[in-house]
Amino acid sequence: QIDDLAEVDYSLSSLPAVFRPFIDLDLKGIVFPAGNHTDSPYVPASFTIPDQSDSMLYLAFSEYFFQTSSFAYYTAGAFNMTIAEETCSYFNINTEIFGTIIPEVAKYSVTPNPVMLKLMATEIPIISLEQDSFTVEIQGSMEVLAVLPDSTTQSLFTMNIAANTSISLNIFDQKLMGSLCLNRLQFSLAHSNVGSFEVLLLENILSYILQTEVIPSVNGK
Repeated sequence: QIDDLAEVDYSLSSLPAVFRPFIDLDLKGIVFPAGNHTDSPYVPASFTIPDQSDSMLYLAFSEYFFQTSSFAYYTAGAFNMTIAEETCSYFNINTEIFGTIIPEVAKYSVTPNPVMLKLMATEIPIISLEQDSFTVEIQGSMEVLAVLPDSTTQSLFTMNIAANTSISLNIFDQKLMGSLCLNRLQFSLAHSNVGSFEVLLLENILSYILQTEVIPSVNGK
């Protein structure tokens, strides 16, 4: 078991191949939702490790391993999250802030209220391996809710999100390091209780915050 959400089947998929200088072990490497061995929609493709002999151990992961991981965590709801009122308040995110970007919100919510954000993946994230990096395509949605004085919530609007990120891999000081990059972020309005509005300004602002604040912080850890 990997964690509370997923487990991996790493049993042998074939008999070990024993040669004079090395041993080949082919493992399944299939990730499932915890307690639910549902067949994934992916088909494994065979691959080989480059013929090298200057290290004691070579370990390779196929794209199938990451695809089944994405499927397992998506099925388990790992990509659905709620950013609570307290967290939004810490970053001074409220209806007044949204109102300065989206005039329709200011007209709809005259009194400043805290907000809550509900994020979810609407499709299985697509992971593609490339040389020295991999990309992740994410389709999701973000619902913005106002938290009223009586602690009830009122949905303001919901947006569709399409994001493309890449992670470059390198070895530094004998450690595998990753560097996250946001390639594309696109919003479209799915539903609104405040009326129709243009999403481009909000998209540009959030993209700027991710590029200048969030991603550098992640890469610095």
